[in-house]
Amino acid sequence: MQTAENSAKPVRYVKSTVASATALIVMVIAAITYQGHVAGTGLWHGVIIGNFARSILGISSWFGDNYGLGIIVFTLMIRVLILPLMVYQTKSMRLMQEVQPVIKKIQEKYPNRRDTAQMQAMQTETSAVYKEYGINPFASFLPLLIQAPVLIALYQSIMNTKVLQTGSFIWVQLGQHDPYFILPILAALFTFVSSYLVMLGQPEKNGVSTTMTYAMPVMIFIFAINVPSALSLYWVVSNAFQVIQTWTIQNPFEIRRERQAKKAAERARERAIRKAKKRKK
Repeated sequence: MQTAENSAKPVRYVKSTVASATALIVMVIAAITYQGHVAGTGLWHGVIIGNFARSILGISSWFGDNYGLGIIVFTLMIRVLILPLMVYQTKSMRLMQEVQPVIKKIQEKYPNRRDTAQMQAMQTETSAVYKEYGINPFASFLPLLIQAPVLIALYQSIMNTKVLQTGSFIWVQLGQHDPYFILPILAALFTFVSSYLVMLGQPEKNGVSTTMTYAMPVMIFIFAINVPSALSLYWVVSNAFQVIQTWTIQNPFEIRRERQAKKAAERARERAIRKAKKRKK
């Protein structure tokens, strides 16, 4: 039987794919329509970094050469561009969380980590569970793998484009550190809120997720105070988008309600089975 949640998933994928394609088109149009010159040669500097810079500058020109707004809109376009990957990651994470009790039982079944035969058997059973539930354990790394080169390219496009280095936005100069640490603090805060919402939706807490929830904002803060404000601005907007995205497609309170409803249905089914057995006696 198809639930409302399951029937909504294909629609969600279609919408995210359409939004992603639209974001890509906007970024390409911005890069093509920019009339200025951006230096750079070769595949990385000439094509990738050059077009990143052209896209940011093109978007900025739509807002009267406001480079801060250009970076904000460009960041939103990047987030929308990778939205299908994030939806896929969210689905995989949900499934991973739900099968954790099963995986835990398998791990308890093979306690000897030094026994090669036990480890192979544990890996075989774990892989079988992942296959049964359609889980890709590496799905969570996809958005990170995509965002890493984006960050590097954004950093180099700023450092190689003088107008972006000298541009200002509100109280900061984009090519320099935030003197008041406001952007790094906001980046860390949005990182924490997003991670905390994800943690709330987990069926059971574990040391790794709890540690990362509190450690990642600190890492983001340290990173943000040591890079140009343009990158800090990217992290603020990107992580604020992540909070909205998590609340929308990974709402922990909805996940908890679904999990409780599933448990209640399972208990009702078990009671019905027990009653049926008693009648037969």
